[in-house]
Amino acid sequence: MRCVIARFPFDLIKSEVEQSMSGIKPEAVTGLAVTINRRVYPVMQVGEVITRQNRRDFTVGEMRRALTRLGFTCHDAAAIAPAPTPAPAAAPGPDESVLGW
Repeated sequence: MRCVIARFPFDLIKSEVEQSMSGIKPEAVTGLAVTINRRVYPVMQVGEVITRQNRRDFTVGEMRRALTRLGFTCHDAAAIAPAPTPAPAAAPGPDESVLGW
């Protein structure tokens, strides 16, 4: 698929994007994310890898459109955030009658 990112034309193929991201460790997601090969990456990290451009040169919207057109699923980071784990119950304090108070 041909697309323009940061005023440069790119011919992107889904399998090539998957291959490019296969050895890359996902960064922490704070904004928009994309799922590639069951791994969740920040959209801007994927854009940097596949375009070899600085993240400041393109926008999240450009990358979201390109990745969505390729068939990837883009979603907000809040949608993938793990559910908060409940805090452990406080340990019972010493029995005052045992201490003699």
